[in-house]
Amino acid sequence: MIENALLVSIANNNRQFLVRSEGELHTDAGIINLETLKTLDYGSIVATHLGYEFKVLEPRAPDYFRHLKRTGAPMMPKDIGIIVAHTGLNKDDLVLDAGTGSGITAIFLGNIAKRVVSYEINHNFAKRAAENVKRVGLTNVDIVEGDILEIVSEMEFDVITLDLCEIGNAIRAVKDCLAPGGFIASFSPFYEQAFEARDALASFTQITTFEGIEREMQFGKRGTRPATRVGHTGFVTIARA
Repeated sequence: MIENALLVSIANNNRQFLVRSEGELHTDAGIINLETLKTLDYGSIVATHLGYEFKVLEPRAPDYFRHLKRTGAPMMPKDIGIIVAHTGLNKDDLVLDAGTGSGITAIFLGNIAKRVVSYEINHNFAKRAAENVKRVGLTNVDIVEGDILEIVSEMEFDVITLDLCEIGNAIRAVKDCLAPGGFIASFSPFYEQAFEARDALASFTQITTFEGIEREMQFGKRGTRPATRVGHTGFVTIARA
């Protein structure tokens, strides 16, 4: 039975709505009775009361990134991709995450890893992240309202991801939680934070800092060119114990 769905307009420029199979969706193309989704399969077509059709798709992590409610600026998919690729994150990994924000990174990682424990010190952010994780339906992601600098854990984690201001202190706080051969990956919007992260990781091996530049191509009547949107978001520093 469908609980979450991405509705993509067939005739209205691929307009999208992330919905649950309850209540009604009111759009400029008409109203959809979302209860009917419970009787459909992904890939089906559902129509508004005005006859406009939407394709019913199963939401994936990038869809949740675009449509979930946010409390701040989440790490971008391209930066999360760097972390996944260079740590070899897999289905057997235990992940410690800090600086949860809206829970976007935790949700991406939770779709891959065995378990994710994510720390967020801000009450409102932690509440929103927990709601988002519940909305997605992941049962292997735990949102902890607390300060990562005060972490006490008997668990060893294979991958630790950090997206917060006090990056040096955070790295020193979680070092003892890392399994032998595990990875710490930190996201830093500024050079100075990247320097701080590298200093705190000086005892580690294979320390690498990346800047992932992403430019979308624009196709128009006048021609094709890269989008003018700035592709820089920050720096990802990865080190292995």
